[in-house]
Amino acid sequence: MTSKQRSYLMKLASPLDPVLQIGKSSLTPEVTAAVDEVLEARELVKLNLLKNCADDGREVASVLAERTHSQVVQVIGRKIILYRESKTKKKILLP
Repeated sequence: MTSKQRSYLMKLASPLDPVLQIGKSSLTPEVTAAVDEVLEARELVKLNLLKNCADDGREVASVLAERTHSQVVQVIGRKIILYRESKTKKKILLP
């Protein structure tokens, strides 16, 4: 992903509210499956790490990206933005 594409996706994700929250149990198979479903439906997802999650945001983002075959767009503090092109419902056209 180029920096121009990443910038475009950050701009699209800015007004979005976090869809999922990751808490104390961190990355369970259920959380990974939920993120996978949301990525297929929306292509761009914003996640929130709760304060009781002891894991680092960048670490969680990289593991989630690997498990869901997505790309990390941005990690700021406890906010994670992931992108994956949908196989059936393509909504976002990257520049």
